[in-house]
Amino acid sequence: MIKEFKVGDYVEWKAEGARAQGAILKKVVTPLRFKTQTVHASQKDPQYFIKPVTTGIIVVKKASALKPIDEKTGMAAKRAAKALKRGVKKPSLR
Repeated sequence: MIKEFKVGDYVEWKAEGARAQGAILKKVVTPLRFKTQTVHASQKDPQYFIKPVTTGIIVVKKASALKPIDEKTGMAAKRAAKALKRGVKKPSLR
């Protein structure tokens, strides 16, 4: 069974050979167009709008592609992304 996520949950997913992390913004349960793709969401197979901590560009992912992470890990990744944008040495994720 696929896990249900709530708005504000931190999740992780595979993105271009790496792991991306972000926060759930909205659950989608009906089909819709988003940017250049059609989101085939339903009650049985929901999809989620997510804001990645590194880029901030909104993405849509299926629940099956997402892995839950704790808020502490998500916030640490967010701080690390901000530090990298400022040109500061990458802080520890502990």
